[in-house]
Amino acid sequence: MIFKRNFLRDFYQNLDKKELPLEAEKHKPSVIKLPKAADIESLFHSMTPYFDSDKVPARELMQLKLHEGVYSLLSIDKRFYPALFDFTEPWKIDILDYMDENYMFDLSVEAIAGFTGRSLASFKRDFKKISELPPQKWLIDKRLKVAHEKIHNDSMKVSDVYLEVGFKNLSHFSSAYKKQYGIAPSK
Repeated sequence: MIFKRNFLRDFYQNLDKKELPLEAEKHKPSVIKLPKAADIESLFHSMTPYFDSDKVPARELMQLKLHEGVYSLLSIDKRFYPALFDFTEPWKIDILDYMDENYMFDLSVEAIAGFTGRSLASFKRDFKKISELPPQKWLIDKRLKVAHEKIHNDSMKVSDVYLEVGFKNLSHFSSAYKKQYGIAPSK
């Protein structure tokens, strides 16, 4: 189960604040093995039929299961309160590492900013510190470099490479490649 920030914020807003254990400390390890507990077992048993069939559960039902999941964690250990309801600045991941691993996917700059834990404005500001190119041009440059290597070193066909590196259109890929390397990729 994944509890997104917006879901946890809404959950927290509706929580009776008198129940909050203010003295609870966060768990120190980042991975916690949950003890065997009836409420956790029951939660996952109730969802098992959906994994074994083509039936997609209703969105409202999944919302209830997410609520059940949070309540189950909170009943197991009060240290989940500060972990789940810490809404300070999200953890940021390295921009270049993320982009190097995901350059081939059709992601907008806004999506990349969100995935790296930043607003669009802070993403652009942080990106300027690490690259002279704007993010979109960096992506095109990265895709072209990888394509160039695959064509020359791996002897791959242009028709296979352009899609693999994230271009959607062969003619756009060919013109960008020719502009960067001075020769058509097919040559």
